[in-house]
Amino acid sequence: MKNIAFIINPVSGTQNKRRLPKLIEQSLDKSQWLPNIIYTKYAGHATELSQQYARMGFDAVVAVGGDGTVNEVARGLCGTDTALGVIPIGSGNGFARHLHIPLYANRAIEMLNNSESICVDYGMADEHPFFCTCGSGFDALVAEKFAQAGNRGFMTYLQTILKEFLSYSPQPYHLTGEGIDIETEALLLTFANANQWGNAAYIAPRASIQDGLLDIAIVSKFPLIAVPDLAARLFQKTLDETTYMTTLHASDVTLHRADAGAFHIDGDPVHMGQDIHIRIVRDGLRVLVEKRF
Repeated sequence: MKNIAFIINPVSGTQNKRRLPKLIEQSLDKSQWLPNIIYTKYAGHATELSQQYARMGFDAVVAVGGDGTVNEVARGLCGTDTALGVIPIGSGNGFARHLHIPLYANRAIEMLNNSESICVDYGMADEHPFFCTCGSGFDALVAEKFAQAGNRGFMTYLQTILKEFLSYSPQPYHLTGEGIDIETEALLLTFANANQWGNAAYIAPRASIQDGLLDIAIVSKFPLIAVPDLAARLFQKTLDETTYMTTLHASDVTLHRADAGAFHIDGDPVHMGQDIHIRIVRDGLRVLVEKRF
């Protein structure tokens, strides 16, 4: 028997969470797993809980929520032998999508019954761990506005993008490190460990979570007429083939900005300074994925 904890974020995403304990009871293989279910009560609580479970020697801790919940749970498990599981019920679910974890809760629970633990990379932006992406510019502004919106879900996110795009101006950036010394103006600059923001929007379609590298996506301002094509490419994994995007690869870089301000960590907005040190931690987290034969 292996000990497994389910940390449920009651405010994540748009789905009702009341049925989850019963669904876990019905779908989890009790001959393998001894479950413990708990709800978070405040921001940062999931990290405290996952650290406690890791110290107790639990085999796995499952983040039940979106990428923000995954971030909170995972940061408490980094560098431990306790594996992260995911039941994706958030708005974007980029981490789960990258790892091909089922998006339906019952199927994600069933996958735990036939899973294995693998090591994956994670990133650090100054003192902030990230597991999918972090970034500065337009996507950070959208993350900030989305967090302030009364409603969650993809449509709210899309409406926020459309509302802010026309008035947003490219910002100056200076990127240095590992043979990189670039000054540019960009609409956004994303540092990707995983390949997407979420909702199958592939900002870094070639990114690997196990290669020890960041995929750095630099997107320049584009005309309104290009929006339909670029939007399609974002979901077709071909955005990196356009002239409006440049991709760099590095494991350790520093971003220099003209001003302190909005930045995002796995889609959640944070206020950060002008200079931000961003790096990859190789094989720093264990994750439960579908067993490979």
